Amino acid sequence: MKAEFLKKAIDNLSVARYCFEHGFYDASVNRAYSASFQAAIAALAHRGIAQTKNDHKWVQANFNGELIKRRKIYPSTLKAYLGDMLTFRNVADYSVNSLSKKIAGEQLAHAEEFVTIIRKELERR
Repeated sequence: MKAEFLKKAIDNLSVARYCFEHGFYDASVNRAYSASFQAAIAALAHRGIAQTKNDHKWVQANFNGELIKRRKIYPSTLKAYLGDMLTFRNVADYSVNSLSKKIAGEQLAHAEEFVTIIRKELERR
C-alpha cells in the first residue's frame, strides 16, 4: 500500500508540474492536492496506520495528529498544507472562479515540499 500510494503521489506531482507549466492552473492545484493526499496515505501506511477508505478528514487528522504532533516524524510546517490545499482544490474544482498563476505556483511548491519530505522519509527506512 505504501509503495503504491507513493508512486501515485509522485505521478500526480509530475502532472501538477506539467499543468502549471502549460497554464492549466486549476488542474495543477487539483493534482498538487492529490499528490500530497496520496503521499500522506503512504506515510500513514508506512507507520501501520491505514484503513480501507481514505477519507480526506481522516487522513488529515491522522497525518497531523499521529505523524506530526504525537510521533514528531514530520515537521510542523506541513501541518496546514493538506487542509489549505484541499480548500484551494475545492475552489479549482467546484467554483466558477479560476485560481491565479501565483496561487497555483504556491500550491505546487507546497506539494513538492510535502511529497519530497515524505518520499525521503519512506526511502530511508
